[in-house]
Amino acid sequence: MMPSNLAPIPELYVSYESSQKLKIEAGNLVSLDLTPRQICDLELLMNGGFNPLKGFLSEEDYDGVVENMRLADGSLWPMPINLDVSEAFAEKLELGQDIALRDQEGVILATMTITDRWTPNKAREAEKVFGADDDAHPAVNYLHNQAGNVYLGGPVTGIQQPVHYDFRARRDTPNELRAYFRKLGWRRVVAFQTRNPLHRAHQELTFRAAREAQANLLIHPVVGMTKPGDVDHFTRVRCYEAVLDKYPAATTSMSLLNLAMRMAGPREAVWHGLIRKNHGCTHFIVGRDHAGPGKNSAGEDFYGPYDAQDLFRAHQEEMGIEMVDFKHMVWVQERAQYEAMDEIEDKDSVTILNISGTELRRRLREGLEIPEWFSFPEVVKELRRTSPPRSKQGFTVFFTGFSGSGKSTIANALMVKLMEMGGRPVTLLDGDIVRKNLSSELGFSKEHRDLNIRRIGYVASEITKNGGIAICAPIAPYATTRRAVREDVENFGAFVEIHVATSIEECERRDRKGC
Repeated sequence: MMPSNLAPIPELYVSYESSQKLKIEAGNLVSLDLTPRQICDLELLMNGGFNPLKGFLSEEDYDGVVENMRLADGSLWPMPINLDVSEAFAEKLELGQDIALRDQEGVILATMTITDRWTPNKAREAEKVFGADDDAHPAVNYLHNQAGNVYLGGPVTGIQQPVHYDFRARRDTPNELRAYFRKLGWRRVVAFQTRNPLHRAHQELTFRAAREAQANLLIHPVVGMTKPGDVDHFTRVRCYEAVLDKYPAATTSMSLLNLAMRMAGPREAVWHGLIRKNHGCTHFIVGRDHAGPGKNSAGEDFYGPYDAQDLFRAHQEEMGIEMVDFKHMVWVQERAQYEAMDEIEDKDSVTILNISGTELRRRLREGLEIPEWFSFPEVVKELRRTSPPRSKQGFTVFFTGFSGSGKSTIANALMVKLMEMGGRPVTLLDGDIVRKNLSSELGFSKEHRDLNIRRIGYVASEITKNGGIAICAPIAPYATTRRAVREDVENFGAFVEIHVATSIEECERRDRKGC
């Protein structure tokens, strides 16, 4: 009898013949262009990664998930998966209506029948799901400042998978992985979740986890949306491929997971476990502070270091996937090997070495040595390609302040000084110049101001990505919009925000524009 983790699971796709007919019919429906996060969610709904969900959550299912991690039928599910839309779009819809779901290029991926439409209590969702209504949490910030104000729920009919142009051979659906495990005769599989490059400590950790579970190893990194500031997935996958040769080929495989992480700590760990179970895994490595987002507004960790392990352990029997504890691995210099920190009995008489993620980024930024005991030369080479020393990176200087505060004057002076120094191209994105050339059709409502600043941020991020210097000098009154620009730019280089704090009286005295 075939083990349950290897048997096929339900998908939401229709047959090829039906999809061709449905695609034509869907062309006449009201359409929604999905955001990158919604596309990630839709893909895992359609391919069974979010089984038992049959679509975006109904209001009743949503309430149960938020309150107690249960769908209306009692099934365990810790994460709200809803289609968030604007109020203007929601007003055009009627319950029972079908809509077409498109990617950002307009390709129809699925249809959805609207069974529920409601305005959620986002503060309650933040408190229950993420533990605090604190904008320092990236998912809470997204919830309040980027997600639509209305949620739609209803079943989804899949027409085609989203198109991925990168690493296509490594993107496996749950059923493709299950078939692969059947072919190899893998009955016990331990999954390793990661959104960071793999170093020597991770290799030792995964070796130990596979031995402990007496299982084969699936390295299953997230290549959808992770935490702002994380290493981009192109670099990470190149690092994973460099490390994969260090594992015995017959015991280890790697597949990419197009998941939009929420960084929800304990709930996220349970969610990751259910997703890996759907992909055919029997065991899952849960880390210390698993999927933690970092510090809250008070400078403290959002979650306790073992909260995720505790919640996973409490539900693992119901989930049908076993947890393997993440061991904190450190380098013992005298023995020239990695060991689990809590297993070292002679801590006082040996030299214990470790490099944190913060320290690694500092060494990359400053061009300092990264020792071979910490990482593989191939991984370091890839990281240095993407993260050259700060002196060779592009960066953005973002001035903000009232009209007449002097930010344009200072920005021009800085641009001239940097051009005198030479070495990197410098571009000035002054508010008035951008308004004239990029945003001439926009007014001065909050929506239009935000759109103007996001355009400036996009151009600045492209300049930064290509090693240049962007100097921005707009009136950018909204902190959430400035934060979004910072996140865009910091994917590629440094972002320096400068508030030119001139009094309103002085700005009025200087006014040359009649504002």
